[in-house]
Amino acid sequence: MISRREKVAYGLGDTASNLIFQTVMLFLAFFYTDIFGISAATVGTMFLVVRLIDAVTDPMMGLLADKTRTRYGQFRPYLLWLVIPFAVCSILAFTTPDLNATGKVIYAYVTYTLLMLAYTAINIPYSALGGVLTKDPKERVSVQSYRFVFGMLGGLIVTLLTLPLVDFFGQGDRALGYQLTIGAMSAFGVVLFLLCFAGTKERVQPPAEQHLTLGSGLRNLWQNQALRTLAMVAVVLLIGIAIKNTLAIYYVKYYLLREDLITAFISLGMVGNILGCAVANPLTRRVDKVIAYKALQIIAAVMSVAAFWVRPDQLVLAFALYFLWSFFLQMATPMLWAKIADVVDFGQRQSGIRATGLVYSSVVFFIKIGIALGGAIAGWWLAFYNYQAGQVQTQHTQFGILVAFTVLPAIASLLVAWIMRRYTLDQARVIKIARELTSES
Repeated sequence: MISRREKVAYGLGDTASNLIFQTVMLFLAFFYTDIFGISAATVGTMFLVVRLIDAVTDPMMGLLADKTRTRYGQFRPYLLWLVIPFAVCSILAFTTPDLNATGKVIYAYVTYTLLMLAYTAINIPYSALGGVLTKDPKERVSVQSYRFVFGMLGGLIVTLLTLPLVDFFGQGDRALGYQLTIGAMSAFGVVLFLLCFAGTKERVQPPAEQHLTLGSGLRNLWQNQALRTLAMVAVVLLIGIAIKNTLAIYYVKYYLLREDLITAFISLGMVGNILGCAVANPLTRRVDKVIAYKALQIIAAVMSVAAFWVRPDQLVLAFALYFLWSFFLQMATPMLWAKIADVVDFGQRQSGIRATGLVYSSVVFFIKIGIALGGAIAGWWLAFYNYQAGQVQTQHTQFGILVAFTVLPAIASLLVAWIMRRYTLDQARVIKIARELTSES
């Protein structure tokens, strides 16, 4: 059993990650279009290009982490080594130098690329760390529940404080306000990453005789059918999430016509995220996590598409459905990440190779592909429906925002539930594999 204190320490690392990740997901598109002055179509293309570049580096980072050997372990040292570069890159991405239109685009591409690469370099080892804290499959959901509860607390900090801090620090200069706000959050994140480093311990080690190369590792991944299924799930799931998160601000400002309620709306969604993650562990004690995961995707799809019929004046219903979508969708998230650790065990049982970092980085690779496609689709969708930043939108544009915010994420969740029919690592099989690996070690 892992102590509650260590689970909290591990969760603080995701608080730190989400201070930046959720800011990027929720505010970066709006920051680029309405603060920095870049067109929505350009932002959509940039999101796709940069996130694809970043995604390609994931397997390389996973392999590097798997081959790392230090007195602190394989994965923990990266939290110590990279926390300052990550903070600096975060601030640069939300800085707005006085440049012409072309210069702004170039600066955005460069700084956003640096931010995503720094995020990869610290988050891949952090994610893999969750797979080596315990050998117990039942404890894995608990570890990931703590992770995502604290991660979403980081998101709640972002949703509650970002816009008020922008106003406080900027005093009318919103560009300066964003820069100083991200600076404050980055400094807080540094402290949290260091607490995560100090409070965790790696307990699961790869076989001593293991010699892992990129080629052998990738062959092992390709042969892992369970991993291939999770990869497909990751892409489709994150397309839907990225679209909905990117357009949440636009939905409130331009469809509900209540810009003053943006902070309340996205904060309520984050509360739903937190409560959903907290409920995941008790649920999986009673229901197999594969069955629960598919059911939750279907419920989330219903909650999302139901909002299509909500009128702009039905604010309570709009808020309630967004909360419920967040609650049910995020209840499934710890189950997904626990399944990744199960896939690592399955791969080791199948081939004798334990590639924790490479497996986690591969799933994150496909998560980023999904985020890239979702962010690009959101930007292109806005452009297709003739979105004009900072102006009253036409009914045609409002309808486009509504469809993308409600229907597209629902389709994604239904596809995820359908894809999960191919996933065969139920709880009984996972426990059997874990026992076999323990007896062989």
